[in-house]
Amino acid sequence: MWSYFIRRIVIGIPTLWAIITVCFFLMRLTPGGPFDSEAPVPPEILTNLRASYHLDDPLWQQYFSYLGNLLHGDFGPSFKYRDFTVTELIAQGFPVSLQNGAAALVLAVVIGVFLGIVAALAQNTRRDYAVSAIAMTGIVIPNFIMGHLLILIFGLWLKDSIFQLPAGGWEDGAFANRILPVVCLALPYVAYIARIARGSMIEALHANYIRTARAKGLPFRTVVLRHALTSAMMPVVTFLGPATAFILTGSMVVETIFQIPGIGRYFVQGALNRDYTLVMGVTILSAALVIFMNIVVDMIYSVLDPHVRYDEAAS
Repeated sequence: MWSYFIRRIVIGIPTLWAIITVCFFLMRLTPGGPFDSEAPVPPEILTNLRASYHLDDPLWQQYFSYLGNLLHGDFGPSFKYRDFTVTELIAQGFPVSLQNGAAALVLAVVIGVFLGIVAALAQNTRRDYAVSAIAMTGIVIPNFIMGHLLILIFGLWLKDSIFQLPAGGWEDGAFANRILPVVCLALPYVAYIARIARGSMIEALHANYIRTARAKGLPFRTVVLRHALTSAMMPVVTFLGPATAFILTGSMVVETIFQIPGIGRYFVQGALNRDYTLVMGVTILSAALVIFMNIVVDMIYSVLDPHVRYDEAAS
């Protein structure tokens, strides 16, 4: 099995290189530059700035220089935050995004799987329709609307009540400041997981081995939790692979709305300011996490389903 995962890691390296290459040239070919602003910069100062950041070098030379720095773990300096490197900004923002993302992920999995099981066990009943309606609502309402709606309800309408919550800010990770962004970040994933868990649980409950287990007189709770749920979790785990990477790197919209100093907010500001190195750094981190989480998903498959044998598939 380990030889399979080593091959997956080796295959992931050229995939990551292709993402880096495409993003590098897209950023450089986008109109505008990191030193464009409303106040015109004198030509001689602009020339000095471009020279100090090697932006006056040929594009191919900038590309290979950037790749060489990446091999040494150097993402380069930030063009917007002059006193910080991209590595320092990521080191500051990623723990914040990681804390919120991990909390949102746990919340989404627990609530989503629970709702999916509840809907599957009451298929085609009012309870099933209610869960499906809630899930569809969570899917179709985007984060930027849900975030402002939560701020409106808990920050304005419930002002001066016990349910009032801060409308934004981080305050060194105060619990009250985490609630709204975590909920806003988790809601779409709760909806997706609930729908996936519902469909896979219904399919599992109609499988032959489940009928056999019930015919042998096993308690219904044991059949559901020990047998059907294990099989039903396979599609959920598949979805959680890339979803975990996206949610851990922080939602750009959520962190911008709630003014949270995570890497998602840095990405938005970097894109608006043409901060090439900052956008590249966050993109590389997100792509690496997606590749890594897909490998982790394959490993979880072998735990959930003993019939999965990667060595046999690879040979």
